[in-house]
Amino acid sequence: MDPTVVRVEISGRVQGVWFRGWTVKTATALGLAGWVRNRREGSVEATLVGSASAVQEMVRRCREGPGMARVDDVRYLAPDPEDAAITRADGFRQRPTV
Repeated sequence: MDPTVVRVEISGRVQGVWFRGWTVKTATALGLAGWVRNRREGSVEATLVGSASAVQEMVRRCREGPGMARVDDVRYLAPDPEDAAITRADGFRQRPTV
């Protein structure tokens, strides 16, 4: 079965509150692959790759975030064609800010 690939943008108070570290830890615990990064305009962007149920659960958790965060919105973005090549073996990692 093909994995589900979703890219999201999380906005609110999501930088400087350990959101990326929390995302790596939470996504890894759910068995997801992918990445997370800050964006210069203040949001956090993530690509989530895995089973549909695990991806759905991660998006749900992103709506809450870690304790210090305040999530205003989680918006779905079009996945990048490169995202389709991400496999579970790649794990989940943090990328540099763009």
